[in-house]
Amino acid sequence: MVALRGDGPLKLGGTMAVSVAGAESNVAIGLARLGHTVRWAGAVGEDEAGELVLRTLRAEGVDVRGVSRDAAAPTGLLLFEPRLPEVTRVHYYRAGSAGSRLGADAVERAFASAAPPRVLHLTGVTPALGADARAACARALRLADEHSVRVCVDVNFRSRLWSREEAAAVLRDWAGYADVLIASDDELPLCLPAGHHEHALDDIAGQARALLGLGVREVVVKLGARGATAYTGAGELHRPARTVRTVDAVGAGDAFVAGYLSALLDGADVAERLERGVTTGAFAVASRGDWEGAPTRAELGMLGAGDGAVLR
Repeated sequence: MVALRGDGPLKLGGTMAVSVAGAESNVAIGLARLGHTVRWAGAVGEDEAGELVLRTLRAEGVDVRGVSRDAAAPTGLLLFEPRLPEVTRVHYYRAGSAGSRLGADAVERAFASAAPPRVLHLTGVTPALGADARAACARALRLADEHSVRVCVDVNFRSRLWSREEAAAVLRDWAGYADVLIASDDELPLCLPAGHHEHALDDIAGQARALLGLGVREVVVKLGARGATAYTGAGELHRPARTVRTVDAVGAGDAFVAGYLSALLDGADVAERLERGVTTGAFAVASRGDWEGAPTRAELGMLGAGDGAVLR
């Protein structure tokens, strides 16, 4: 989407900064900056907003050969409204957008444009956009299964796009495909089969173990300022968040996912995956924008430089 960031309450007008945003594109950019080869499959309108999205992704080194341009629908729009120092409201204008009409053909092109990917990353945002986008995601999951591609699912529940009941109906099925399932603590119940979540609703570890029992290999729980915990067959491992001055928390979850997947692609163990995830998440929190502050691989060690450090 195109993202417009205001400098105060929208009803008062003022200036807005123009950028792009989207959960999957944020992760794609984060991974590309860390040196990975990334393909993004999506749909934009045949408009100037869509050209901005594609230009930005190309500039960040993301392969967009799987993208489709929709002449009959506009590129989606996202408005960020900083309402209080620690509270930002997000307004979506995505009904009828090109992204909501994403076709399975875009996913098929992305798979066919090069060798099958090592990891397929999906979020719960895309299926919330409508039936077409849901079908495209379902096709991606089937293709991943056919090509033995590892699947990462980030729940990323958006209450302004669909209800918890609608989300659960989709995500319970997706959990069966997921090798890595990433969620915040309040999102895990959406992935559990009906009847499983009632007795474990207040027990994060219990929910994670139930998902592991259903075939998920790793359940990673994002805990915001408290860090993240990974649950695997070998047990659980927690990593506290890195301490930084918060500038803008938007995009931190996607940045964490990019760091976690980067380390997974490097063959690192769970401890290192969590460490890189909380590090890339800290860069996002300490920077304005969804993806603009994402670090390169060479910058990962900068958080240890100390307050007021000048790197010459």
